Amino acid sequence: MYRDPAVAVLIGTRKGLFVSRSGIERAHWTLEGPHLAGYEIQRAFLDPRNPAVGYAAAHHPIWGIHVYRSTDAGRSWQPLADVPRHAQDDDESSLKVIWGLAPGADAEPDTLYAGIEPPGVFVSRDRGESWNRLEGFNSQPSSAHWHPAKGGCAVHSLAVAPQDGNRLYAALAAGGTYRSDDAGRSWAPRNAGVRAPYLPGRDPIAGHNDHTLRRHPARSDRLYRQSHTGTWRSDDAGDTWSEITAGLPSDFGYALGLDPGDPDTLFTIPEESSQFRSTVDGRLRVYRTENAGASWTALTAGLPQSHCYVTVLRDGMDSDGLDPLGIYFGTSSGHVYISRDRGESWAALDAILPPVLCVDAQVLNP
Repeated sequence: MYRDPAVAVLIGTRKGLFVSRSGIERAHWTLEGPHLAGYEIQRAFLDPRNPAVGYAAAHHPIWGIHVYRSTDAGRSWQPLADVPRHAQDDDESSLKVIWGLAPGADAEPDTLYAGIEPPGVFVSRDRGESWNRLEGFNSQPSSAHWHPAKGGCAVHSLAVAPQDGNRLYAALAAGGTYRSDDAGRSWAPRNAGVRAPYLPGRDPIAGHNDHTLRRHPARSDRLYRQSHTGTWRSDDAGDTWSEITAGLPSDFGYALGLDPGDPDTLFTIPEESSQFRSTVDGRLRVYRTENAGASWTALTAGLPQSHCYVTVLRDGMDSDGLDPLGIYFGTSSGHVYISRDRGESWAALDAILPPVLCVDAQVLNP
């Protein structure tokens, strides 16, 4: 048993938030929770700028929608007075779901960003106490191409360059990926080259059904994207995209995981298809590339390889940045899997939780 937790993994589920903690060896874990019992936790994280501070987007059919904050590394949570919304009311046209929460740049420790449904991007400059809509996101012309996908029309992925608070990314379903170079005042679509056979025209500017967007923390122009039609990489901050689906068993999926120390390493868990959103062939396989998508390796040791039909959602995978790298993901069956050797082997957390919506790993004291 360890005395000083070094790693905390926040696990957001359909019935509350759980926190699993371990020492630096990551061999023994304790589980806390449920915090915010009964709430759906769409997104939760400990702030990499100050891991003692955490944020969670919580939804309940009776008690409503709230942003919660922790100041003790996730051991207790307090609701904040405001939420990001288009108008000061509780109608679904104002706020239906908070899909994304993300920290601002390193030089802006009190800044947060939020993405919601109906689509909108919001900023808080006071640690979530108040929110302002970034008007330029909704007013740019290509917003006319946004349309509801199966899961609605929402901003789900947000990314900020830690070194540069002027450059922001947002992705929505169904609308595509967008970039701002002026701290969110103006936005432009960044979808060139991404296949979208469900849209009119050969190279549509917007309307893409994006599932996940990730920006690499060590190389700000390297982006990875899981679209409705495959896995993609950009080496020029989203100006152009190259498909890296070849070598994967399908072109459909949601979850992407990064190695913060290596921009060429990516993890993903493919799913059968849009019609059958579950692990391919009933086998739970994590695929890893270490050459930016030129080739892929299936990682299966410790994972069920028959009759396992689960889904891993877009925020359901994360890594801790330690050496060797720890990888974590949660499933629709409530299982959480942990690897402390870059995915070479896996072990299940000793718990069966409610269906997992999001996973966030943070090093507290390395």
